[in-house]
Amino acid sequence: MWDLRIKFVVSILMTAGAKYSIILTSFFLAISATLIAQTGTSVKDSFEPEFRRLINHEAITREQKGLLASDGKVDNEFVVSNNEEINFLLTRLLMKGGAIDEMRYRIEKDTIFDHRLKVNYLSGLANMLKYVKQNWRSRKVNILHLPEIITAYDECMQKDRNGQSISSVISPLPYDAGVAVLAADIFSRNSGYKDMRDLMVLKYCTLHPSQTFITLRDNTNVPFADSLIKSVAKKYPGQLYAYAQASDRLGNVIRGINDDNFVKAVVRMSKSRSGQQYFPFLDNIVKGKMSFEEIDIAEKDSVQYYKLLVKAQMDYTQRAINGDTALAFRELTAKLEKKAKDVFVTTINGLHEEKDAIRFRCIQPLSAQELYYLAVLSDGLIYTSSYTNGVYPLMMKKANNRGDSLLLSLHFDRYRKFISQAAAYNTLGNFLGSFPSHDDATNLMKAFVGTLERSEGLEDGVDVADSYASIIETNPKLAAEVLGYVQDNYKRNKDKNSQRGIVIYNILNKLFLSADSTQNIDLTKELGIPPVYTVPFSALTNSKGDVIAQVFFYGDKDGLANYNGFINMFPGANWAIDRSNPQWISIKSIKGKSVIIYANKPLREETGEDDKAQQALCAFLEKNSLHPTVTIHRGHSYFANSTIGYMDPASRIVFMGSCGGFNLIDSILHKSEDAHIIASKQIGKMAINRPFFQLLTEKLRNGNNIDWISFWREFKSKATVEGFEDYIPPYRNLGAIFIKAYKHAMGDEGDNN
Repeated sequence: MWDLRIKFVVSILMTAGAKYSIILTSFFLAISATLIAQTGTSVKDSFEPEFRRLINHEAITREQKGLLASDGKVDNEFVVSNNEEINFLLTRLLMKGGAIDEMRYRIEKDTIFDHRLKVNYLSGLANMLKYVKQNWRSRKVNILHLPEIITAYDECMQKDRNGQSISSVISPLPYDAGVAVLAADIFSRNSGYKDMRDLMVLKYCTLHPSQTFITLRDNTNVPFADSLIKSVAKKYPGQLYAYAQASDRLGNVIRGINDDNFVKAVVRMSKSRSGQQYFPFLDNIVKGKMSFEEIDIAEKDSVQYYKLLVKAQMDYTQRAINGDTALAFRELTAKLEKKAKDVFVTTINGLHEEKDAIRFRCIQPLSAQELYYLAVLSDGLIYTSSYTNGVYPLMMKKANNRGDSLLLSLHFDRYRKFISQAAAYNTLGNFLGSFPSHDDATNLMKAFVGTLERSEGLEDGVDVADSYASIIETNPKLAAEVLGYVQDNYKRNKDKNSQRGIVIYNILNKLFLSADSTQNIDLTKELGIPPVYTVPFSALTNSKGDVIAQVFFYGDKDGLANYNGFINMFPGANWAIDRSNPQWISIKSIKGKSVIIYANKPLREETGEDDKAQQALCAFLEKNSLHPTVTIHRGHSYFANSTIGYMDPASRIVFMGSCGGFNLIDSILHKSEDAHIIASKQIGKMAINRPFFQLLTEKLRNGNNIDWISFWREFKSKATVEGFEDYIPPYRNLGAIFIKAYKHAMGDEGDNN
């Protein structure tokens, strides 16, 4: 029987793919040794341990049964794999009469062990099994290593009884198996124990280099601590900096390293109050290109410090193109982004009511390149007017109106983000028009769309997706060219059978084609996602044919004004208002399709009455199975998260009327992944919100589909006030849809970005 089993495992090895062959080979060798050992000895049916050790044998039996049941089913099978032979062989190890029982039988009947040693080794066996049981499902222990673990424990026991080091047994084991054997917790007096504990630290840090510092914090006495720190320091400079600051043993070890210039430089930074200001320039400091004193001078002036950051960013970008990635490059970009937002963008946004000469005074000293980074690194935060009236025209003026030269000087760093942003702010046509020839502009757009399959993550694909909705509105000819480039790239990837490229360009192609209603693209059928440019009326109704909408008001001064203006929007000829409930109102259509709008009353915010009213309304809706598919937020930005928290996941249209609601898109999509979101990048205004509500409710009352492109044109004609451009329609959020479609196509195993 065993011969047949072994032959079957051999056949598995002969047909297994490379991915599994090494694991299965190791498994087979270990299991074979165990099976051979079992054929030489059998557990006596009448085996009864001495009463003093009965409790130890019972502990082992309990852990055997616990391990068998840890696969989620209490039975006599240990199912951990789709391979029945592996399951059978592992089960055999744990069952009565298997290798574990054979081992405890030998311990019990050993004529040399005294009672103390027998208890010791039996306890160790139970501890080891318990550790495996507790850790294999989380993959801290590879369960296929169980035969090796059992065999190694047996060998360590024999070494230990003879006064020999266990090092030769533990050293060759995989990390997880070695730790499992040491978890027996009985070999601490063995001469090889400390060396093997240290070796496990080394093996763990080799497997998980990002965990090196946190591991060394609890194991600073390992003899190779210095070498390990130096080996990972350049890969994780941020961690090195943080741990060098700590007043603990690991901090002392780091600060005591004197034979590594990189570590010494970081330690010097960590000791300075200006350390965070030095850190982005770490690579240039180590290479002697920049001094601490130079940074100290610039750091006193926020404009000069920003200029220094941009200079380093351009330098690091050029080096990266040549395959030389600078140390702390990510930290540099993060600091540059923070300074761009904090020093400049927040300032010019906040002065939006001032004259341009005052508003944009702070950015006048910046070069074209410095203005470029200010724009691309503040995407989503910078106001439309800040970009179109200030940053962009000044950037182009200082670049002598030559966009091509500007990008060349920047080594095309983040150019996809810039193009996407320019499209969103309707400056892309102007930017491309600054190129010396149409061919040059065409080549840039080809590069913008091309080779997305080579990009890390999905950010570049998101930029291409986000740009298209803006381009098709303002420049249909360019939109047609972009669509053609997408289709060319789809064919190229299909020809070379690049799965990632096929998925990326198929999604973009379908998304872009669906903007043209004559194409009849069914995105749900094609990509497994809902329509982007349209919300069918049928998607907003419940089983009774009602459209349920919910409006959130807040009890501050502005909330009361918003509420009163909202009530006056519904004339008695088409709508009936029920004010009978003390905490909310309902507004029902009396002509056309059934639309019911529920809104909490803006009761006193100071006492939390408005929140109680929202809770009561939500409870009423839930109790009556009324799930709003339209959600309207009417309140300041600091109330927005409360609205999102109460928002029904069934919401398909979500209007965020608060300031900066655009920055909440991700939070909304986490609550309702199919939501079509309307939000402002700047100031929410009643003069814009009111015509939106009126247009939306009338279309719903008339049973119309919400076709966003035509809806937005009509909306724009009714909201003719400054600030409309900062309201972003749902179809301009294609990046979020692109990510969702990509993950769906890749089985949720796509890039996390």
